[in-house]
Amino acid sequence: LLPGSGPPCADLRKQARQLENELDLKLVSFSKLCTSYSSTRDGRRDSSDTTPLLNGSSQDRMFETMAVEIEQLLGKLTGINDKMAEYTNSAGVPSLNAALMHTLQRHRDILQDYTHEFHKTKANFLAIRERENLLGSVRKDIESYKSGSGVNNRRTELFLKEHEHLRNSDRLIEETISIAMATKENMTSQRGMLKSIQSKMNTLANRFPAVNSLIQRINLRKRRDSLILGGIIGICTILLLLYAFH
Repeated sequence: LLPGSGPPCADLRKQARQLENELDLKLVSFSKLCTSYSSTRDGRRDSSDTTPLLNGSSQDRMFETMAVEIEQLLGKLTGINDKMAEYTNSAGVPSLNAALMHTLQRHRDILQDYTHEFHKTKANFLAIRERENLLGSVRKDIESYKSGSGVNNRRTELFLKEHEHLRNSDRLIEETISIAMATKENMTSQRGMLKSIQSKMNTLANRFPAVNSLIQRINLRKRRDSLILGGIIGICTILLLLYAFH
């Protein structure tokens, strides 16, 4: 068998594809779990519900379990890529080495994308949970204060208003960030379009030099006509001044 075509390399590629497919499914479920967690918390805050969430602990346990499973799959895929790299370095045919390196690089890129997506989703989930825990602590303090001082206590009302103001500010900041990101993407797209138009204009000018030369002659003739017209106006002005003073 030629290097790179034997069963060991084929088995490694097969294992890598299986792990990548499994990781893809796990990451989709993981992202849905985080989205559901965020939506549940936002709906609870919008309804001003202060009762504990029944499925909160189950979602946390599911998150921890899925995170561990995904980390294990990422570790296995990293090991498979390392084995493929060792096998590629041990192969002796340059043409097959190039093909194997291309395949290995593709698997490495997929692993990098999955790792980045996992860490991003996990960080978002942890940030939402930390914010929810902080707000839950604030709500408990508010309820404790209300039960001890009465619902109509002036200081409690002020505290509740301040809490509502902070919550609205948080929502406004999120909306502003979303608008800014959309504006940035729009400006990037427009810049790409302008570069494309400029490139096409340069291509046309290089492809049709006669048109470019004609445009230059037209500009020179406009400039010459402007100079002649300016000279005539100047001479007429001088003659009018001489006539006026004599």
